[in-house]
Amino acid sequence: MLRFLNRFKSDEAGAVTVDWVVLTAVVIGLSGATFLVISSSVDGMGGNINEAMSSSVVSTGSNSAAGGLVTEGTN
Repeated sequence: MLRFLNRFKSDEAGAVTVDWVVLTAVVIGLSGATFLVISSSVDGMGGNINEAMSSSVVSTGSNSAAGGLVTEGTN
């Protein structure tokens, strides 16, 4: 029994698996943190784009002006 415990203690076959599990957990944690930081900025940017698109007027053009998207503050 003592020989079995000594061999078990010195066996490193499962150590690589533990390393990969810890490394994977760190990567998943950092990915989640990055998602939380980026998602708030993207939501704000989406709101700004929505406001700009809502206040835009699409012009088909005329004899004196070219057609296209006209936003507030442009001629």
